[in-house]
Amino acid sequence: MSLGSNAEKNLMINADRLWASLMELAKIGPGVAGGNNRQTLTDEDGEARDLLKNWCDQAGLTTTVDAMGSMFAERAGEDPDALPVLIGSHLDTQPTGGKYDGTLGVLAGLEVIRTLNDLNIKTKHPIQLVNWTNEEGCRFSPSMLASGVFAGVYEQSWAYDRTDDKGLKFGDELQRIGWLGDRPVGHVKPHAYFELHIEQGPILEQNQMLIGVVKGGQGVAWTRIKLTGKESHTGSTPMEMRRDAGLGAAKIAILVNEIACKYSPHAVGTVGHFDIQPNSINIIPGTATVTVDLRSADDTILNAMKEQLDVGVRRIAQDLGLAVSFEKLSDSSPVTFDEECVATLRRAANGLNYPHMDIISGAGHDAFWINKVAPSAMIMCPCEGGLSHNEAEHITHEWAEAGTNVLCRAAIDIAEIVN
Repeated sequence: MSLGSNAEKNLMINADRLWASLMELAKIGPGVAGGNNRQTLTDEDGEARDLLKNWCDQAGLTTTVDAMGSMFAERAGEDPDALPVLIGSHLDTQPTGGKYDGTLGVLAGLEVIRTLNDLNIKTKHPIQLVNWTNEEGCRFSPSMLASGVFAGVYEQSWAYDRTDDKGLKFGDELQRIGWLGDRPVGHVKPHAYFELHIEQGPILEQNQMLIGVVKGGQGVAWTRIKLTGKESHTGSTPMEMRRDAGLGAAKIAILVNEIACKYSPHAVGTVGHFDIQPNSINIIPGTATVTVDLRSADDTILNAMKEQLDVGVRRIAQDLGLAVSFEKLSDSSPVTFDEECVATLRRAANGLNYPHMDIISGAGHDAFWINKVAPSAMIMCPCEGGLSHNEAEHITHEWAEAGTNVLCRAAIDIAEIVN
């Protein structure tokens, strides 16, 4: 960083302005218990995008939108040939999401740019604020969909054909809310990418750390499993003659827990969704669909877990006389972030005298995919009790401020100050 010592001390974001922006955006798509329900490509998502676009216009940024609906708002650099430094995250939420997951990263990026404007700091590289479409994946699976297309992991046509539980297509809904952009996906070639996020876990708070420097993330394997048995009356079908798909689903949940515990603390696993049909109190379920989420930062462990899941589910189906099918929803390897980007974050935290530690992200983030096409790293701040994907999700004013200050210093370190 080429600022003098006095200017460097003054390079602090406006924490009150950041917090006010977070609270203002949280009014869009309110949840039922204090959080947010602003699922991707809903009217509420469109309204949040409109507000962000308005704020970007006020900050003098030039906003473009790509064919996946991702927003890129640029603060020009002094070198017209220099590639942009990207900072951002996502605005979409879970159905019962909190106010900070994703949103903090986007509005922290906006606050960085507002701060540079306030201080009239110029950079060689442009700085672009990005809002990635459909990070959560709760409405259109898989998660991190737009950043995945950006990184070449998914085909755009395939993404457009993804459907929600009502059969509505991603591409149609993107057009309906008015955010189908005219720029091709990948029109932005990043110099580097930084993403601030709440931890969504308890490690930083337990260790009384303000900042987590994220070295990488767990690999994630999502699988949808469908079991098919035979519907019959609960009262008149002998136990030995049943083909109970619901029982099979329950056994899969137990199997997943056993596999994850076998590799703990280096892995986790959950059955997060059950769909039992016909879902009647006096009918033995004829079909059951479950989703399995397996994660590990060790590729060898993750592959072993996937193999054990496949073998175990097939055994359960055979023992219960059920047909079984598998659909791979997402399968990503563990991520290791760029060493120089990680070192830049450590320098920023050290320069601010913030207590910090290296961590591995347990959740997936857009930075995982962007790391495939540009040097990337993540910053994390604590979240209270490690609670996220919950309307009670909470962070403090201090945590938001600290994470954004680190983001600011790291971004301009890479973007190179020229005045």
